[in-house]
Amino acid sequence: MVDLLNQKSFRDDCPIEKTAKIIEGKWTTLVIRELLTGKKRYSELQKALVGISPKILTARLRMLEKERLITRKVYPTVPPTTEYKLTALGQRLEVVLYAMSKFGESLKY
Repeated sequence: MVDLLNQKSFRDDCPIEKTAKIIEGKWTTLVIRELLTGKKRYSELQKALVGISPKILTARLRMLEKERLITRKVYPTVPPTTEYKLTALGQRLEVVLYAMSKFGESLKY
């Protein structure tokens, strides 16, 4: 395991900071969680993520696509159908979300 205390903090070369920048915020991690079960249409993501605004969902999807964590496929239908899917790189976040889930389960509120 990486010695986390010896990581350079608050620097571009810190792997923890790089990861945190990508998965920052509630909605980004929840979008990834939803896509871990397979490809989803925009409307499916919106229904699954209760409370997310269309503006925020679109912004998160664009950011994840820019970071090469998801792919977007648009079908030429009326209205257009758009599907999102995790890339191989995005699927590697499963272990991160699993660790977050296990940590959350251990909290006693």
